[in-house]
Amino acid sequence: MKRPKIVVIEDEPDIRELLEYNLAREGFRVHSTRDGEEGLSLVKREDPDAVLLDLMLPGLDGIEVCRKLKSDPLTRAIPIVMVTAKGEESDIVLGLGIGADDYVAKPFSIKELIARVKAVLRRGALKEERTDRERIVRDGVVIDAGCHTVRVDGKSLTFTATQFRLLHFLASHPGRVFTRDQLLSRVIGEDALVVDRNIDVHVRAIRKKLVSYRDLIETIRGVGYRFQDEDE
Repeated sequence: MKRPKIVVIEDEPDIRELLEYNLAREGFRVHSTRDGEEGLSLVKREDPDAVLLDLMLPGLDGIEVCRKLKSDPLTRAIPIVMVTAKGEESDIVLGLGIGADDYVAKPFSIKELIARVKAVLRRGALKEERTDRERIVRDGVVIDAGCHTVRVDGKSLTFTATQFRLLHFLASHPGRVFTRDQLLSRVIGEDALVVDRNIDVHVRAIRKKLVSYRDLIETIRGVGYRFQDEDE
């Protein structure tokens, strides 16, 4: 079986070596660089399965690297996990908004980081299947897009059209973090006369209806929401 390939773009030598060692020990093929421009070239040359991207880089910073990778048809499908320092909430929101798949805050647990990398790889492999599924079953919750119904522990519940679209969209991408702006444009529509905090209102209503399964929708403080991954 082919080992997944990871490109690490990280300017701190100690952290870069730590990532290289632990990822290789987990069976990944690892290529790394300390520089944003070099990182772009490395990704295009190696065509990796995922990228670990530090945001604070010399020269071309991580946000710009992410933007360039996600705007290029040759690299836009490659999952990106951002590595951020605490207090960079605005950068996290911006990075997720331009297409990054997840983030890990420094100082991080190496076990958590590797789990995140494995999760984005798994989601990437199943992305098309999960997105296209009409019927999603998770614990006692059944979401049926074809019938436009939600059942919780066998009981049929009433959801507004917006609540249903929001729940189905999040459940179709388990483990992935979405900002409020992303949810507004993808679920409600870019032309809707609403503000991002309206998403919070819809989420509260959905959680109330899910009752004991309310925690399936996780709040990512300062960023947005995600539907809990099955393996968490």
